[in-house]
Amino acid sequence: MAMITVFRASISRSLPNCFPNLLSSSSNRNSAPKKNKLLCYAASSHTKTIRSEMSFCIGTHMIPHPKKVERGGEDSFFVSDYNGGVIAVADGVSGWAERNVDPSLFPQELMANASCLVGDEEVSYDPQILIRKAHAATSAVGSATVIVAMLEANGKLKIANVGDCGLRVIRGDQVFFSTSPQEHYFDCPYQLSSEIAGQTYLDAVVSRVEVMEGDTIVMGSDGLFDNVFDHEIVSTVVGHSDVAEAAKALANLASIHSMNSEFESPYSLEARSKGFDVPFWKKILGMKLTGGKLDDITVIVGQVVKSQHISLLNEDQTVEAHTEQENKLES
Repeated sequence: MAMITVFRASISRSLPNCFPNLLSSSSNRNSAPKKNKLLCYAASSHTKTIRSEMSFCIGTHMIPHPKKVERGGEDSFFVSDYNGGVIAVADGVSGWAERNVDPSLFPQELMANASCLVGDEEVSYDPQILIRKAHAATSAVGSATVIVAMLEANGKLKIANVGDCGLRVIRGDQVFFSTSPQEHYFDCPYQLSSEIAGQTYLDAVVSRVEVMEGDTIVMGSDGLFDNVFDHEIVSTVVGHSDVAEAAKALANLASIHSMNSEFESPYSLEARSKGFDVPFWKKILGMKLTGGKLDDITVIVGQVVKSQHISLLNEDQTVEAHTEQENKLES
């Protein structure tokens, strides 16, 4: 049975996870020894088949909006070791608070439903169908942007995205693939909603990417991508060999930028490009709109790793040997 964990930000935290072993606590520093599993039978002759399978080694970190720390923020996410691994983030729309609705409830339930449906036969390991079924099962009032990525053992990464959560695939020192945000207009993203007027799974942008061993996947809510440029994401990932430390560093960098009123963030650059700026008299003085965007920040960093399965076939007997690479689990 696949192991699944669903999270809501209650404090700043890191979760390292090397599939297939899921670590749900970040309070201790652990090192998992190298594991060699060998199941064999005596055989006088056999045929050997070697197949390589891709999976994720995951690190996560969440930092709530400074004014929402006590409530835990409005982001939610889950990670699963099903197949090659599944990761997902949902970002609650804060505007519901004006209607006395807790914006965190909808994304929490959405992610909980998605985590339960990962292995569903009808979902058939399709992130768009997973979004459809999870949304249909969600009864909470509210709305959220959402992104889901599923890694197949053959290295195919399938992504479905509604709104402005994002994902980057980093290969070497470059961004190999990037999702694009969906917006009705500036600062109003597409979103799944409890209301009929919202978007559905049919509005999701679906992508398929062939990943390789050593590629790094960075997924996050807009709290990351509004405050950290792609080149900063690349340099941070390259500078940290441990995925949990990389996730923590990216979240901390986004938090620092979000509180810097002089930083020319991706958010302020987009705002100016859409016609939002300081008053005309400030422009005359050479001033311009700058600063990051205060928000909940969720970061998932996944490194693509490869394991080899050796099958030895002798008449109607099957012998399997599976060697897993050494995994470091840190918080």
